[in-house]
Amino acid sequence: MPEGNLSTVTEFVLTGFPGLHPQYHGLVSAVLFLVYFLTLMGNAIIIFLFVTDCSLHKPVYYIILNLTVCDTLFSTTTLPKIISKYWFHSGTISFTACFVQMYFVHYFGTVNSYILFLMALDRYLAICHSLRYSLILQNSTIFILSSLGWIVAKAGPLMLVIRAYPLPYCASNIISHCYCDHIGITVT
Repeated sequence: MPEGNLSTVTEFVLTGFPGLHPQYHGLVSAVLFLVYFLTLMGNAIIIFLFVTDCSLHKPVYYIILNLTVCDTLFSTTTLPKIISKYWFHSGTISFTACFVQMYFVHYFGTVNSYILFLMALDRYLAICHSLRYSLILQNSTIFILSSLGWIVAKAGPLMLVIRAYPLPYCASNIISHCYCDHIGITVT
């Protein structure tokens, strides 16, 4: 059995938002660019405040810092391609780039879930075990749990890519989404 991908597809076409009339492509790309810019600026301000204000060096703020970094990376993985699709009519993405994007979309989504779990755990401990909160959740504990979340989250998305990449993509190369995700690629 030959190894590697036997696909005839060299690139995928991202359709974007279904049913969007072409006259609104410029407006949509401008709004998405504004959202991306504000996301980057807002997250940069949060990181700046965290770095400059030592009173924010507490467990809950370390969790928020992780969420900020994850949000920035997730936005950078998806929004530039969506913006270029509508602004520059560049709706194609190479075969390999699509799988790289698929990995990062699922990876950052998984990391985001872990971080939100940590945030819920932090609030649970602060409310239900308030007298022991500072003993249970210290900065080092949050660092370990956050690092564990970033590391453990790699497995699932990697399995998705490993399973989907060698499939023969001989049918349609059209993805009816704004970015590459597992269902969008494997259902085409």
